[in-house]
Amino acid sequence: MASEIYPSLAQCAVVAAAFKILLFPAYKSTDFEVHRNWLAITNSLPLWEWYYEDTSEWTLDYPPFFAYFEWVMSQVAKLVDPAMLRVYNLEYDSWQTIYFQRFTVIITELLLVSWFRDRLELVWEGANRQLSRFVDSAHGSTSKRSAQTAAISILLSPGLLIIDHIHFQYNGCMYGILIASLVLARKKSTLLTSGLVFAALLCMKHIYLYLAPAYFVFLLRAYCLSPKSIFKIQFLNCLKLGSGIIAIFGVAFGPFALKGQISQIISRLFPFSRGLCHAYWAPNVWAIYSFIDRLLIVLAPRIGLPVKAEALQSVTRGLVGDTSFAVLPDIAPNVCFLLTLLFQAIPLLKLFTRPTWDNFIGAVTLCGYASFLFGWHVHEKAILLVIIPFSLIALKDRRHLGAFRPLAVAGHVSLFPLLFTPAEFPIKTIYTIFWLVMFLMAFDRLAPAAHSARFFVFDRLSTLYITVSIPLILYTSLIHGIVFGKRYEFLPLMFTSSYSAVGVVGSWVGFMVVYFTS
Repeated sequence: MASEIYPSLAQCAVVAAAFKILLFPAYKSTDFEVHRNWLAITNSLPLWEWYYEDTSEWTLDYPPFFAYFEWVMSQVAKLVDPAMLRVYNLEYDSWQTIYFQRFTVIITELLLVSWFRDRLELVWEGANRQLSRFVDSAHGSTSKRSAQTAAISILLSPGLLIIDHIHFQYNGCMYGILIASLVLARKKSTLLTSGLVFAALLCMKHIYLYLAPAYFVFLLRAYCLSPKSIFKIQFLNCLKLGSGIIAIFGVAFGPFALKGQISQIISRLFPFSRGLCHAYWAPNVWAIYSFIDRLLIVLAPRIGLPVKAEALQSVTRGLVGDTSFAVLPDIAPNVCFLLTLLFQAIPLLKLFTRPTWDNFIGAVTLCGYASFLFGWHVHEKAILLVIIPFSLIALKDRRHLGAFRPLAVAGHVSLFPLLFTPAEFPIKTIYTIFWLVMFLMAFDRLAPAAHSARFFVFDRLSTLYITVSIPLILYTSLIHGIVFGKRYEFLPLMFTSSYSAVGVVGSWVGFMVVYFTS
């Protein structure tokens, strides 16, 4: 069992929770007000008005299961401070409200109901419980030690610390559900449950749609089609899976469908009026594209390239719906969609022909990569869609670890601009560097030798890339402010995003090679 290995996940969860409580007074983003407003909407208004209410600019734009989740929390919130539940009480942040909302992030990580055994039981952190299942499903003491280390790395992730416990969101709970689904897919007897858990997750947060193609192909091949022949359909399995998914979506969206509100919900969930790049460039292909466009603006007069004057401020301001390029062609949403679909389809071909659990996790990871690198209006926080699934197989061998290492550095460094206040600088920097040193060293000791040859050049470039992160962090967080003050404020963001994008793209290419040659 996972508890036999020291330190246990429960012990780490207790220490992590104590540390997170100390961060209650820390900086909080507008997402704090977003969730306070959603508590007010779901508590104060009838169900039918939830997706129409627009008193605040932070309208409800998550699927219904998350709205129900907010409603449940609001029943406790009214006992703590009823004023936080008034829709017109915008930007309300009494100390009771702050402590309550901060506590709910920890509690929803620590207390998640598990339906995956013979009885209901309250368990340690959603991610922790499902991580325990991941560790328990490993075979042999060496495998369990590796699985335990990977699980603790997720539990103590600087990404979750920065995004959930300082910036403010509820990702830990939902990634716990995702890990539950991924671990359940390891056994044929729980494949159906895995698919249904993932369907429920989609009804909580639609960003997980990025991973849905891998689930579709894996469940189709491993559960709905005969293992002996793809031309033999297992109709009973199809019926169970299909009816289960319909039931889950019916519970989530049915009440709104009866009122004819599905189109309104879709318009909230998928606001395509937003621009290509988020307010801060997520470290993907479009960040590199934007960086090249910035360079070409300087070079254009010398090489005779036309420059669109109206676009000169767009990618430096990074406003929602305001991404256009001065020299390079603008990117349309359908281009992002086609590129994402193409690079998701490539790994799915292998998954269809060889539907093993390792290939499934690899395909989930590569679907996350493709959607993050080529998607439209991608948030920088979505990098966790890649890091967390990849963590489950990063210790498979040293080739996997070689592809994971630059992702771990780039993905976490890319989150630093979310916390721009001086008080949080030592927290995010010291904690992240400590995590990277501790776990990358532990991973390096535990990862077994690969059966196939490693790429010498890729390993050396990866080491060089990681080394560059230290002066980059110093410049963007400290030196730039000393030298330039308030001038050229876009430069640290551009450097951080472009640097991180190179690491994520390099990691993606490296893992693609590993995935197809393993």
